[in-house]
Amino acid sequence: MSLGRILVVDDEANVRKTVNLALTKAGYDVVEAEDGEKGIQAIRSGDNPLLVDTIICDIYMPKINGVEAIAYFRSQFPSVPVIVMTGQPDVHNASTLFKQGVVDYLVKPVEADKLVAVVKKATKEHVLFKDQFKT
Repeated sequence: MSLGRILVVDDEANVRKTVNLALTKAGYDVVEAEDGEKGIQAIRSGDNPLLVDTIICDIYMPKINGVEAIAYFRSQFPSVPVIVMTGQPDVHNASTLFKQGVVDYLVKPVEADKLVAVVKKATKEHVLFKDQFKT
């Protein structure tokens, strides 16, 4: 049984692969997208949005950047936790993103143990939130 589904949005294939391996090994299902546009397409695929428990999103990407993608994710799926993972940390961006509801801000490279712990915490909080609406 999966611990949850994680959407990983990052333009670096090696980062997506590393994150995917760490999270899959920890028991999560991982969906990858190589930029914000593909991330948005993945989560709204078909008539039913892709159900994810946490989104991990880079900031600096082609097409739709992370800031724009995160704004979309937060407006359309406000209960889904978003974790920023960037190789170019910026205090102003971090502050702005936290105000928009991002739950964590990680700087690449991220150790697998730390990544899994952050995802576990975010996913657990999302599952608790979803449980409030069960009938």
